[in-house]
Amino acid sequence: MSRRIVMSMLAGATLLVSTFFGTGTAVAQAADVPAEFGTDWHDPVTAQPPVERPHTRSCRVTLADVQFRDFTPYQGAYTPPKGCGDHWSKVVLRLDGEVKGRQYDRLGYLHLGGVEILRTSTPEPSPDGIEWHVEKDVTRYSDTFRSAQDVEMLIGNVVDDTYTGVIDVHVTLTFYAGRPGTPAPDRVLTLADTPEGTTLTTPRNSERVLAEVYATGSGGGCEEFWYLTAPDPASYSCKADHGPYREVQIKVDGRLAGIAAPYPNVWTGGWSNPFLWYVLPAPHAFDVRPLTYDLTPFAGLLNDGRPHRVEVSVVGVPAGRPGWSTPVNVLVWRDAHRAHVTGALTGATATDITNSSTYTPGPLNRVGTEARHRLTVSGHLDTSHGRVTTTVTRTLANTSAHRWTGGEAMDGLDATWSDDETVTVDGHGPARTTHTRRTYTMNGATTIGPDNRLRTALTLRDRASVTELRDGRRTTWARLDDTYDGDAGYAIDVPRDQRHAVGTSTERYRLYGSVGCYDRSLTTVQGVLTEDRSRC
Repeated sequence: MSRRIVMSMLAGATLLVSTFFGTGTAVAQAADVPAEFGTDWHDPVTAQPPVERPHTRSCRVTLADVQFRDFTPYQGAYTPPKGCGDHWSKVVLRLDGEVKGRQYDRLGYLHLGGVEILRTSTPEPSPDGIEWHVEKDVTRYSDTFRSAQDVEMLIGNVVDDTYTGVIDVHVTLTFYAGRPGTPAPDRVLTLADTPEGTTLTTPRNSERVLAEVYATGSGGGCEEFWYLTAPDPASYSCKADHGPYREVQIKVDGRLAGIAAPYPNVWTGGWSNPFLWYVLPAPHAFDVRPLTYDLTPFAGLLNDGRPHRVEVSVVGVPAGRPGWSTPVNVLVWRDAHRAHVTGALTGATATDITNSSTYTPGPLNRVGTEARHRLTVSGHLDTSHGRVTTTVTRTLANTSAHRWTGGEAMDGLDATWSDDETVTVDGHGPARTTHTRRTYTMNGATTIGPDNRLRTALTLRDRASVTELRDGRRTTWARLDDTYDGDAGYAIDVPRDQRHAVGTSTERYRLYGSVGCYDRSLTTVQGVLTEDRSRC
């Protein structure tokens, strides 16, 4: 793994770097900050780094130019670009959006030939209107981009006399000529729906297989706030049989092949307080990152040319409850010098899931949760460059303390999730070990005071580290720390112009390691950007 890829993994805490930008207006002076929110505010911004673009010839293709008023998907057609070849050093997706009036946050997706290349949500607009932008490095889907494809995009929306916001989006792909620094996957596959279930058929010479799952708990029900659910007999509005622990599993032919901790996404109406998110949305709200699973230990089984059943499930969701979406892409690298790569799954061991969720009633009700799970899978492949053994170990853990008062006038959570993964590849040169540790924290509370004002104070933290070893010696490393802090309040049960809303928010995004440093902080007050500071 190159140094550049280690840093790219961290910038999205997986295999991508993404960003979205506001209009770039100057930072306001203190005198420009209003006493409360008005009818307009700064466009959404983020402290995340921009997508780096090479200085080569580029070609741009429009994927969609559409307004979303209902739940009708946009259907279009994609044709590969002309003039930039059929292999690219980088491919960048850009979404430009506009909306004004009144509207909820909405979820959406963009598919190309059935491959999900973007999962997104939207900002809530001001009466005067806002613009926002999303950029994403999608080079890893280059195989899909080389041929004509159907385009499908949907941001489900409702427009009526109350919710007037029509979501207007324009989406493009920009292709940069040249070869990527790290080879993109040779094939990008989706699962097939068959009478036997969802199946996958890989090329017979696959030597590396990754699965992406764009898992989101959403839909406006309890699974949108799965981290707050409480078991019976708790007196809480959102129940789950075994409490708030969730885990996204992938199985191959009924065997557990991968586990992952879902990211606790917060959309722009989250925690009952849109004033937290008008300018600084929560991390990953506009570019939902996929969970990534290394299925290479199963490649020896998959390479027989037959379809294999692949299932994704979310542990902890009560039976029959809707609300989770789990589309899957499969990325495959092939052995260019062998038509059929044979191999075997040599080991697959998992601990039992430990999940203790205890309810303690009282003036301050409490649910304390501790959960843990570990999986190790190993397999070998006999490639054109010798036998290669891949071992993947992943350990998940979650602790949380959820507290609320009668009627939920106070509702608070302190929670931590960790997802620790080690991948060792032995054979064809020095043994390579990549250790990735992801940690997510959510600490905050919503309260309704005697004056009928709702206040939310919340801290979200997304941390990750990647370390690569060769024969036990560290070669590259990187660290990510993306922290959001917000505190906002408004009067409830009154017309919009009588809310007297106030709020501050900050985001600091730090990415540093063996190849450099990026450190940027943003601060907003009453919807005005008051600080934009870079330290590296």
